[in-house]
Amino acid sequence: MIEGFVALYIFILAAFTGYEIISRVPETLHTPLMSGANFAHGIVVVGAMVALSHADSLAGQALGFVAVLLAAMNAVGGYVVTERMLRMFKHSQGGRE
Repeated sequence: MIEGFVALYIFILAAFTGYEIISRVPETLHTPLMSGANFAHGIVVVGAMVALSHADSLAGQALGFVAVLLAAMNAVGGYVVTERMLRMFKHSQGGRE
């Protein structure tokens, strides 16, 4: 298992890299990017469930439950935002469906 400072270093590096990549995406690609991000959020939910299943203490189980809950909310929220964005594009076509 990854220990303390190494895990923190990996987290900070991943956050910085993610921010740099996402901030340079043009506006026209945001909807396809959200669809890909929703797939990644599903993987995060599975990872949180695996972490919850390996928790031994009550504190670990509570933290794992919160992780699953937040990851699921993130995934569902991504799909809601993607659906809303797609509906906005449908309306801008002038009723040609």
